[in-house]
Amino acid sequence: MNKNTNPDLTEQFIRAQLDKTMIPAEVKKNPPLYYWPEVNDYTMSCGIAETPGGRIWLGWFAGGDDERAVLMLAKSDDGGNSFSTPQYYIDPGFVDCGMHISAVVANLWTAPDGRLFVFFTVSLGYYDGRAGSWFTVCENPDADDPQWSIPQRIANGASLNKPTVLSDGTWLLCVSLWRREHIRQGAASDRLFPELDGERMANVYASKDQGKTWERIGGVKNQYPTFDEHMIVERADGSLLMYLRDICGMTQSESFDKGHTWTKPVPTPFPAASARFFLRKLKSGNILLVRNNDPIDPKSRSTMTAFLSDDNGKTWKGGLVLDERYGVSYPDGYQTEDGRIFIQYDWMREKGEIMLAIFREEDILAEKAVSPDTKLKHPIMQTWTAAHSK
Repeated sequence: MNKNTNPDLTEQFIRAQLDKTMIPAEVKKNPPLYYWPEVNDYTMSCGIAETPGGRIWLGWFAGGDDERAVLMLAKSDDGGNSFSTPQYYIDPGFVDCGMHISAVVANLWTAPDGRLFVFFTVSLGYYDGRAGSWFTVCENPDADDPQWSIPQRIANGASLNKPTVLSDGTWLLCVSLWRREHIRQGAASDRLFPELDGERMANVYASKDQGKTWERIGGVKNQYPTFDEHMIVERADGSLLMYLRDICGMTQSESFDKGHTWTKPVPTPFPAASARFFLRKLKSGNILLVRNNDPIDPKSRSTMTAFLSDDNGKTWKGGLVLDERYGVSYPDGYQTEDGRIFIQYDWMREKGEIMLAIFREEDILAEKAVSPDTKLKHPIMQTWTAAHSK
């Protein structure tokens, strides 16, 4: 820092810009060409969801995994065989000093009543120490002209993964308020939002009115936290299992009071990369886990693999390799009424592509494709480089 710089003035200026992150970011039509994969040459996995009418919505990040990030949305009306050009985007824009308000974390989710939710995070630059988890709702996601609600703010922090619906109808949303070490606001970084330090953990928010309002009910702090990216499943006895990402890989925690209190996180019994994973209960009652599973280097982002548990997460069976390559990460998905499992993930991000895998439980248990409708390593959104290098 220049010795003539006034730290108080710098902080005052930054705080004035931070107020603009509290303004709802509009869901806009027709993303500019410079954000399209063929031009931007960047695709980072976000999420995927299917509507009641069978349309599939795909979300990804353009710009980069940094302060440039914007959220992009496209759709498929042919079961995921092909996707449209980018249809909508969320770009919160710039503040007076030229800094970009990023949308670096997001996901898509179809609620039990058929509404399409897009959860997304805004932050001044990459991370301003507070950020904000927001959501917008589309009541007619199968229409020719879908309409999106004015976004509402849920909480401080970032929500990367889909909510979990408990057996009593409560929705749980995982929201992580990141560590101070991730703040990138120059001279003011050490003084921003000290009042939030007690919430810098893997938080859990609940809604009992189908998303109208949200309340923080609990949280847990990893021993070696990074971005948390936690996910929750409800087990057969009503207890909750949470998996979290930490610096060393993955940890797990349990709750026996519907998410209000959590046990101290401990490492999972299997080695894992420090990367996002996908955890979800299937219609059969089995639990699905999709994660990196390199047999030689378990810490690397390679060998995207699907596993099943029929004993509430105590043990995992099968192991269907969705993609054996290096540079595969950030899976997200859903299960259709006919039992098929759809998982999207990214490969190489910069100059790479978004991939789609479609499979069933029997494929996981057989550790190979045995279903006639299995589809693996299917590219659905490509950068110019990826499309022209094959």
